[in-house]
Amino acid sequence: MTTDGPKLNLGSKVATYVVLTLLCLPALLPLVWMISTSLKGDTQIYNATDHGLSLSTLVPSPLHPENYPDALNTLPFLVYLRNTLFLCICTVLGAVVSSAVVAYGFAKVNFTGKNTLFMLMIATMALPGQVTMIPVFSLYRSLGWYGTYLPIIVPAFTASAYYVFLMTQFFRTIPNEMSEAARVDGAGEWTIFTRLILPLSKPALATCALFQFIGTWNDFLGPLLYINDPAKYPLAYGLQQFVTLYGGKHAQLMAASTIFTIPIIILFFFAQKTFIQGISTTGGK
Repeated sequence: MTTDGPKLNLGSKVATYVVLTLLCLPALLPLVWMISTSLKGDTQIYNATDHGLSLSTLVPSPLHPENYPDALNTLPFLVYLRNTLFLCICTVLGAVVSSAVVAYGFAKVNFTGKNTLFMLMIATMALPGQVTMIPVFSLYRSLGWYGTYLPIIVPAFTASAYYVFLMTQFFRTIPNEMSEAARVDGAGEWTIFTRLILPLSKPALATCALFQFIGTWNDFLGPLLYINDPAKYPLAYGLQQFVTLYGGKHAQLMAASTIFTIPIIILFFFAQKTFIQGISTTGGK
């Protein structure tokens, strides 16, 4: 009896992983196709298109690894990467700090109309960005920000309703007795926030930072609207320019897209435990 339990547990785990792997295959197929195409020559790509998708068409033969240096030489990749990292760092810092401050007010500070303001803030999440796109563009242009990074960076410092909601839910799981004890000892709200709440909220902060980083890394609409200098293009918009100028170089385009995707995959694998912990602990006490 004692030896059957572990075997059954091992078998159920193997079956679970097999089922999950099969379910993930449709989602992974575009990624596999992109990497496969990035290692093919033009003749192989067109033959694969004519013969349909199969295992033989997915495996490149022979390999063409030169597509990667060719793509990097065609694009000013390092310039686009520098611009993207600069935007990611600024927006992550602004979004996390500003959202954490607002979330602390909703979670731990009592003031008149708190619940009403919180519901009003949550309601803004249902407002599509396309509705405010034209008036916001007119505002930034009248401020002289068109052609700069300010329309992309400054809004991150005004708190995000989604991040405020996540952090508020997490802050509420921290016992109020801890804050009350700190107040009895003479600590102010800022001291409680920076020295008590934030150190206990690393999973939620990391989750919001990861969301913001991925959002900025993949952002195409913002640079499309506000950036008109090729030297300031981020990677997402730079890839679109590659399509415009070199649309026939499919292998190099897929190589550039693969390079663009790899950092996000690596980042998620390194931060997945913190990310999952942050998501799972924002739902309730």
